[in-house]
Amino acid sequence: MINPSTQQDSLKRLARIEGQVKGLQRMVQEGRYCIDIINQVSAVTRALEQVGLVVMRRHIDSCVSEAIRSKDGSAKVTELMASIHQFIK
Repeated sequence: MINPSTQQDSLKRLARIEGQVKGLQRMVQEGRYCIDIINQVSAVTRALEQVGLVVMRRHIDSCVSEAIRSKDGSAKVTELMASIHQFIK
């Protein structure tokens, strides 16, 4: 479960990203220069990746760590590895 601090941080970041996406929509509607649009898409992608990393770090620090401490970490590590694989895909 995501803690309140991580939740607040993630929500702030996502709200910012939402604004960036709306800006991208305007850029496309206005027929802006392709490279400018691509640069903004790249910025949004990096911002989303940062949210994912923050949430993944929280998951490792809490859920995975707790499972390892309770000697039941194998399933959580497998789940984490699948998540990392999907994340970097």
